[in-house]
Amino acid sequence: MAAKAGGIVLAAGAGTRYGMPKVLAGNGQWLRKAVAALRDGGCRDVAVVLGAAIVDVPPPARPVVADDWADGMSASLRAGIDALDSDAVDFAVVLTVDTPDIGPAAVRRVLAAAAAAPSGIARAYYGERPGHPVVIARRHWPELVDVVHGDEGARPFLAARDDVVSVDCADVATGADIDVNPGS
Repeated sequence: MAAKAGGIVLAAGAGTRYGMPKVLAGNGQWLRKAVAALRDGGCRDVAVVLGAAIVDVPPPARPVVADDWADGMSASLRAGIDALDSDAVDFAVVLTVDTPDIGPAAVRRVLAAAAAAPSGIARAYYGERPGHPVVIARRHWPELVDVVHGDEGARPFLAARDDVVSVDCADVATGADIDVNPGS
């Protein structure tokens, strides 16, 4: 039986180093890619967390506005987890909008690893570098939202654990997050 997963696209930031909110990058192409990666990677529900820019999200995703988005990635992550908090999903698959080369193959791989792991937690690795997607089982969501703060997202939660499954995804994506606009 396939894991019941919901996807969260973290896309609320102002993208100050990029020069604009990254949800607008490529005229929305990054957002469309992130939604497609989650949808085609096995997520039955996809929430796009918005903040600095409010845009229409591609179907089948639904928008979630993090009113406190300026507090950092943790605010976006909390809003996304809250949006998924229903009996419909057992896993949250977290992806950032600024990793446009991550596709459904990486999502499927990390989701399968989390579903098979006793911890229910897995994250993609690209060589030695950790990245997205990150998959976290529902039973960990209360601890996750209690631990996150500022602009760190799930990093402190993951760093405090020794049961996170590392999933090599370097053969399907670079996992690079794009922080600087090459056109600026």
